[in-house]
Amino acid sequence: MDDVVRVGNASGFYGDRYSAVQEMLEAGDLDVLTGDYLAELTMLILGRDQLKDPALGYAKTFLRQMRDNLALARERSVRVVVNAGGLNPSGLAAALRELDPEARVAHVEGDDLRPRADDLNFAGALTVNAYLGCWGIAAALDSGAEVVVTGRVTDASLVAGPAAAHFGWKRDDFDALAGATVAGHVIECGAQATGGNYACLDGVGGVGDGPPGFPIAEVAGDGSCVITKHPGTGGLVSVGTVTAQLLYEIAGARYAGPDVVTRFDTITLADDGADRVRITGVGGEPPPPSVKVCLNRLGGFRNAVEFVLTGLEIEAKAALLRAHMEGALPDLDLTWTLARTDHSDPATEESGSARLRCQVRSDDPGRIGRRFSGAAVELALSSYAGFHLTAPPGDASPFGIYTAAYVDQGSVDQVAVLPDGTRRPVDPPAATQPLRDVPRPALPDPLPDGPAVPAPLGQVIGARSGDKGGDANLGLWVRGDRAWRWLAHFITPDRIRRLLPECAELPVTVHHLPNLRAVNVVIEGLLGEGVAASTRFDPQAKALGEWFRARYADIPEMLL
Repeated sequence: MDDVVRVGNASGFYGDRYSAVQEMLEAGDLDVLTGDYLAELTMLILGRDQLKDPALGYAKTFLRQMRDNLALARERSVRVVVNAGGLNPSGLAAALRELDPEARVAHVEGDDLRPRADDLNFAGALTVNAYLGCWGIAAALDSGAEVVVTGRVTDASLVAGPAAAHFGWKRDDFDALAGATVAGHVIECGAQATGGNYACLDGVGGVGDGPPGFPIAEVAGDGSCVITKHPGTGGLVSVGTVTAQLLYEIAGARYAGPDVVTRFDTITLADDGADRVRITGVGGEPPPPSVKVCLNRLGGFRNAVEFVLTGLEIEAKAALLRAHMEGALPDLDLTWTLARTDHSDPATEESGSARLRCQVRSDDPGRIGRRFSGAAVELALSSYAGFHLTAPPGDASPFGIYTAAYVDQGSVDQVAVLPDGTRRPVDPPAATQPLRDVPRPALPDPLPDGPAVPAPLGQVIGARSGDKGGDANLGLWVRGDRAWRWLAHFITPDRIRRLLPECAELPVTVHHLPNLRAVNVVIEGLLGEGVAASTRFDPQAKALGEWFRARYADIPEMLL
């Protein structure tokens, strides 16, 4: 048996680079190719697909990718493990067998709790999916499957499952499982580990170098790994790019999953050569007794229109327009956002314009359809000077609401359906322990007093941000020990609220990770009821970190 299993990724979301599957199969050696196609919003999209056609509910893009590349994967003896099954993994598995009846295709099911929704107090939900772990995938691979499709498993299970099968790990090999979980967390979002969405652009490559290649985790038998990419592909793998992805959409030092709790405060990163980062030392603990459930329900309907305000007296023009719209629609609760993108003495009309966005939600699409858009259009000749819209207004569209719930691990019936049709149940974990926060770690001494100058925080701090339901995650890190001595004491809940005024009234928690010279900030409620329902300008908080880095603060001169 080889000393490592090379696991690549070719998809970080439903809609990622279509050609990545072929690129990863042709550009170098792999043992396993994975793809993450599911997110909270994707489950809602697939649920709506199934309302139209019960035979759907899976990521159709993956089926097309396999139509082009399944023969190549089999020729190169690369096994494929993806969560593209969504709400219908058995349907996707059947479609794959139609592509190639000789292919050994397995699937994992049991995450879909809709048949038991009433008993579990989830009545009325459109989708109800428990986050399964890696052992169904491992069982499928142990049976000789060449392709394994799942529904809602944790993203990292796509790597942990192949590693557990390859090395024959046991259910209580928690350190090894935690190491593979970290490897999976790093590569699950595709090119975000290889320079994509990276705040510190130095070293990533120029505009003409092409998009970043997709990542590979070389996982060893003890769970340690090296993160890399195929030679000659674009982008960068560095301690910085790996740190950024480690901080993506986590909470505190204990990262809970259905198979293991991974201690992010034990991770050690080290350069291992060009485009290679070694991850060691990861500790694991028994999983919690409950497992997370992703719930999506239809929340109603919404509509929006965006007005352009140009030139002088922007605030007065916005007030006039609001008065006109609210007077015409007194029974609707309108939400307004004014983006001051205008500049003084503008050289172009666009640079002299601001945007005023009006949004509305209702259970009745008729109240906010043509009636709402008509009220906006009718003001074209009777409101502020220079009235125009960014786009023609449309009809109301449905939106969904995501919530997280938890059920006992023993109430989820995970099953691996093997290539010969055998159904192999996967037992819940034998050992669990309640999830608890870790004590605040010891922090380094603050920097000595010295001169400081106002400067953008991004001159010193890297950031990556994202969403978890209605909460925003803001990961922040620095590159050296001196900078960490400053950051560890600089970032507090109150300072976050001052620097990001949208968070002024929200609960903010700061988690310190000294081993990464990083903090993770959780801002509760910033995104309302989640991406599908949010009226925020950036509904997934993807650019929250870049906003933070653009803010000015007094930074010690020795760090600049």
